[in-house]
Amino acid sequence: MADIIKLKINGIEVEAPQGATILEAARLAGIEIPTLCYMKEINAIGSCRICVVEVKGGRGLAAACVFPAADGMEVFTNTEAVADSRRGTLELMLSNHRMDCLTCLRSQSCELQNLSKTLGVDKVRYPLDNQEPELETSAPHLTRDNSKCILCRRCVAVCKKNQDVAVIGPNDRGFATHIGCAFDRDLAESPCVSCGQCIVACPTGALTERDQTQEVWDALADPDKHVVVGAAPSVRVTLGECFGMPVGENTEGKMFAALRRLGFDKVFDVDTTADLTIMEEANEFIERVQNKGKLPLITSCSPGWVSYCERYYPEFLDNLSTCKSPQQMFGAMVKTYYAQKAGIDPKNVFVVTIMPCTAKKYEILHRDSAIKGLPDVDVALTTRELGRMIERAGLMYADLPDEKPDPAFSEYTGAGVIFGATGGVMEAALRTAADTLTGQELKSVDYNGVRGLEGVKEASVDVAGLKVNVAVASGTANAKKLLDMVKSGEKDIHFIEIMGCPGGCVNGGGQPVQPMGLKNFTDVRAARAKSLYDMDKGNPLRKSHDSPLMKTVYKDFLGEPGSRKAHDVLHTHYHKTEKYPGVKV
Repeated sequence: MADIIKLKINGIEVEAPQGATILEAARLAGIEIPTLCYMKEINAIGSCRICVVEVKGGRGLAAACVFPAADGMEVFTNTEAVADSRRGTLELMLSNHRMDCLTCLRSQSCELQNLSKTLGVDKVRYPLDNQEPELETSAPHLTRDNSKCILCRRCVAVCKKNQDVAVIGPNDRGFATHIGCAFDRDLAESPCVSCGQCIVACPTGALTERDQTQEVWDALADPDKHVVVGAAPSVRVTLGECFGMPVGENTEGKMFAALRRLGFDKVFDVDTTADLTIMEEANEFIERVQNKGKLPLITSCSPGWVSYCERYYPEFLDNLSTCKSPQQMFGAMVKTYYAQKAGIDPKNVFVVTIMPCTAKKYEILHRDSAIKGLPDVDVALTTRELGRMIERAGLMYADLPDEKPDPAFSEYTGAGVIFGATGGVMEAALRTAADTLTGQELKSVDYNGVRGLEGVKEASVDVAGLKVNVAVASGTANAKKLLDMVKSGEKDIHFIEIMGCPGGCVNGGGQPVQPMGLKNFTDVRAARAKSLYDMDKGNPLRKSHDSPLMKTVYKDFLGEPGSRKAHDVLHTHYHKTEKYPGVKV
C-alpha cells in the first residue's frame, strides 16, 4: 500500500497517496481544478496555466497538474489571485482565437467555451479583429483550423505517445507558433494513419472530422437513390452521449428508430457483417494453420491499423487477413446480395455507414474497396455526424421508441457486437475456430485472457489439442511494441488482433467527445466496453457460425467460407505506401 500524505486544501484536511499531484489530491477531496493542456499520463506539461493554485509558504501560484502534493502542504484553489490569474490567461488565449461559436461544430462541447463560462469571462478585452480561418483540408478524414488552436499540444501528445506516428508538432517560434506537419507540408503528404485520436483530444474546434452529412442529406432527397444505412457495433453504446445520456448506455433501439426517421430506405446493422467477418477470418486462420501458411495471422478490421501497417510495417502485409472490414463487407453485400434479392440496380444503391472511426472515411477510398466497379460504401459518417443529423431533424433522441433494424441484415450474435472492444475480434474468432477444429459446440465461449484495456495482452489457448498463442494490441504505439517483439523472435504468436485506437472502437476518433476533465479521472472506454460485453452475455447466440442469417447467406449466395465467391466479394489486398493511396480529395 502506498504511503499516505496529509495536506489541507481550502482549509479541509485531505489524504492522498505519496506522489500524487495537487490536482489528483484535490479530486480525491471532491474539488475539481480546471485544466486545459493536461492529459493524464500523456500530456502533463503545466503549460496552459489554467490549473494554477495558491500554495502557502512563499511558493505562490503553481500548476496543480504537475506540482506534487506534500505532507503538511496548504493549498487554496479559489482565492482572488488564483481567479485573476486563470481569467487573465484565458483572456489571452481568446485574444488569438477565432470565435465563430454559433457555427462551430464544437459549440457547447468546447472546453474553451465552457471554461469561459465557468471562470466568468463574459467579454473579450483583447480581440483580434477579422481573423480568417487557417484551414488544412488535404486529408479525407480531418479538417484543421489553426485559427481556433490554443497550442495546448494535446493532439501532438496523442499522435506521438499513444499512436507513435508523430506526424504533427509545433512549427515556428513565439507568436508565430502553430501546429502542423514537418516543413508545413499537407497532412495528406504525411504518413498519418487517419485514426482521429487528435480530434477527440482537441479541446476546441481546431480539429474536426470532415463533415459529410450534407452528402447524406442530398442522397436522401434524391428519388433515384435507394439509400441504405448500417451502424457499427460500438455506435449503439456511444451515440446516446451526444444527447447527454450516461457514458456507455446502450441505446440500440433508439438508434434504429432515429435512422428510420431520418428517411433511410433501409436500416440495417453492421453487426451482421461483423459476424460475416468472423466466418471468413476464422476460416482463414484455420487454413493457414493446417496448410502451414503465413503466421501470425493479423486481423484487418481496423483501417487505422491497416494504414499504419502499410506505411510503417510493410513486411507484415502478407500476415494481414485478406478479409475486408465489417464496414466494407456490409457495403459489398448490400450492393450484391441485397440488391439482387430486392431487384435493385446496384448503381442506384447508396450505402451509408455510421462508424466510430475517422479512418473509415479513408478506408472507403482505398483502391481495393470496390465491388463490380462501385465503391463498397459511399459515405462513412462518424458517431458525431449522426448525432448532428438527428439534432437537425428535430428528433428527441432520448424519447424515441426502441425499434429493430429491417430484415435482410438485422440478426447478429454476441460475437458480432464485441467487435467494438479491444480483444473482441480475437475472442469472436476463437469461438468459431474452436468449434470448427473440434467439430463440437463448445460451451465455454468467454476468453477472458484477451479482454481488458491493457495496451498489449497475450494468452495461450488450447484449441482441439493445438496450443494457439494469441496477442491483442490497441493503439498503434502498442502495435509497434508487439510487432517488434514478433520480428525479433522474442514472441512466438500465431494469431494477433490489432486495433488502431487505444481501447478499440469504443474509443475511436469518431466517437462523441468527452471533456478531458472527465476522461482524466474516468475511463470512458471501460464503461462503453462493458455495455458491449453485457449485450454479448445476454444474446442467446454468442458464436458467429450459429447465426441463422450467416447460414442463409452462405447457402443462398456465398457457398462456404473461403469460397471463390466469398473472396471476390469479401476479401481485399494491401499495398506498401507512404501516402494516401489513390486518394484525391
